[in-house]
Amino acid sequence: MFYISTFNFQLSTQNMSNLFTPYQLGPITLRNRTIRSAAFENMAYNNRPSEDLYNYHTAVARGGVGMTTVAYCAVNRSGVSFDGQLWMREEIIPELKRLTDGIHAEGAKASIQLGHCGNMTHYYTCGCMPVGPSSGFNLYSPTLVRGLKEAEIMELVKDFGRAVNMCREAGFDCVEIHAGHGYLISQFLSPYTNKRKDKFGGSLENRMRFMKLVLAEVMRCAGDDMAVVVKHNMYDGFKSGIQIPESIQIAKEIEAAGVHGIVLSAGFVSKAPMAVMRGAMPIKTLAYYMDMAKFWWLKAALHLVGRIMIPTVPFKEAYFLEDAKKFRAELKCPLIYVGGLVSRAKMDEVLGEGFELLQMARALVHDTDFVNKLAASDETYRSGCKHSNYCIGRMYTKEMRCHHCVDNLPKKIQKEIAKAEAEL
Repeated sequence: MFYISTFNFQLSTQNMSNLFTPYQLGPITLRNRTIRSAAFENMAYNNRPSEDLYNYHTAVARGGVGMTTVAYCAVNRSGVSFDGQLWMREEIIPELKRLTDGIHAEGAKASIQLGHCGNMTHYYTCGCMPVGPSSGFNLYSPTLVRGLKEAEIMELVKDFGRAVNMCREAGFDCVEIHAGHGYLISQFLSPYTNKRKDKFGGSLENRMRFMKLVLAEVMRCAGDDMAVVVKHNMYDGFKSGIQIPESIQIAKEIEAAGVHGIVLSAGFVSKAPMAVMRGAMPIKTLAYYMDMAKFWWLKAALHLVGRIMIPTVPFKEAYFLEDAKKFRAELKCPLIYVGGLVSRAKMDEVLGEGFELLQMARALVHDTDFVNKLAASDETYRSGCKHSNYCIGRMYTKEMRCHHCVDNLPKKIQKEIAKAEAEL
């Protein structure tokens, strides 16, 4: 009996984890420490919520996450980078309210990522010449870019606040401000993209000015009933961009703004996409789904030099952890870890390093019920995602899907997936 009791105790202890304890994030309480990260769904057809968007996020909520984040929503029309993205306006609030009601009905909190893409768009997408901190040419779009005037910068700050107010009306519990990955706030922060000579450029203090104004306005509008988190670049992923020491200084200013948490990510999605993620870059999948009429030049480039342009970076579980720990040592505010979480054991390890919450995306693209399965299993359980990154190759043209959810894939795509999964 003693041995049986001991065995049962050990078994029950395995199923106990800080991962499944509630967490108070500012004014809201999450039922556990998991968050679906703001990974682009491409399900906002005509820039408004769709049934696919509703079904996906309610499924993730039903699957056990503490909070699910609706990915990239531009604060105005000029901030849209893809046709399948939201941009916040009064007319879509009822549709967003239906979405948040659905998420809440499944026991999860609802968050939405707010941002502006800056120079990472085209005229035919955002309805104007793309804007950024500085005028010039964005090779990665490619497009001419117009530098923002000071009055326009101040109006953009107000747009962030207006978007927060509309998010509250739509029933969101939390907003995530996108200050990373080479989007507009990140473009102001990085010396690579910010060549301004006025008070918004030059020194780090000046480059942080736009971010600080945005966060002050967001915190004012969020009040005491909405949580605010910020996605922050630990580094840009290339020599001329922000590196960790400077990024820590930026993170301290984000902390000083009074936000309720910082999401630690890295990389420019345009210039250094594999600094953001790891695993294979499915060149054939990217080219196959890409619109020939709009992106014929990019499609041709992918076929010719895709492997050189975007090399595969081997996947490593929790690949940002060692860098994120440097921020943990310098900051007091709650930190949200993201990057390569696919197993219960690694999640517990990251929480043990002092991170309060965990974000994940690809594991929840592969299986929306992943968190429930984590809770029902022991520490050996891990996601079936093998990081062929088919979902990434597909999601910039069609709605986000894992390859195991798609029927009748072309043979060349099947072969690319099989090869990637065998190598990684």
